[in-house]
Amino acid sequence: MAHMPDELIPTRATLIQRLKDWQDQPSWQEFFDTYWNLIYGVAIKRGLTKTEAQEVVQETLISVAKYMPGFKYDPALGSFKSWLLNLTRWRISDQIRQRQPSVVYYDPPNETNLGDDKGDKNLNQPIQNLDTLWDDEWEHNLLNVAIAKARRRLDPKQFQIFDFYVNKGWDPERIAQTFSISVNQVYIAKHRVAEMIKEESERLKRDII
Repeated sequence: MAHMPDELIPTRATLIQRLKDWQDQPSWQEFFDTYWNLIYGVAIKRGLTKTEAQEVVQETLISVAKYMPGFKYDPALGSFKSWLLNLTRWRISDQIRQRQPSVVYYDPPNETNLGDDKGDKNLNQPIQNLDTLWDDEWEHNLLNVAIAKARRRLDPKQFQIFDFYVNKGWDPERIAQTFSISVNQVYIAKHRVAEMIKEESERLKRDII
């Protein structure tokens, strides 16, 4: 069988299936934790205010809850990722219409016009296309969620070593001296954390893309 790109991997009956039960609060909390920052960040980068972006998050999640009981994955119609994008797109459009009643918001694949944070100028200033922005933010958000999930499973000291090495740019010798460990242990901790983040990222892609 030919390899299927992530965009077309069938949604597994895990988190999405559990969301069909509105009373399953842990699953809905997991969904919120996974996606709220993605939706909020995209709305902000499309020029909405913080308050408007929060409304987009809230209304998008309400839309997901409304449609989820009858949601069926059909690769012929697109991925869950694209479905969530469309819900977010419509909610962003709603906010723009409320802000500018005389402006009809239209975001076809090649259009890049939208208002700025104040909503009264720069309405025609080109910004990143929403589909491209969504793809970029999706990958960034997926990595952040994977890191957060891995961090909860790790010993705090191990993650701190990884953070100093990868994010803060400390050299291994300095880290080893700070934590009273060998340089080899620094490398091992970095490798273990990186592998766990990779594992979480791959699980997220399998389960909820």
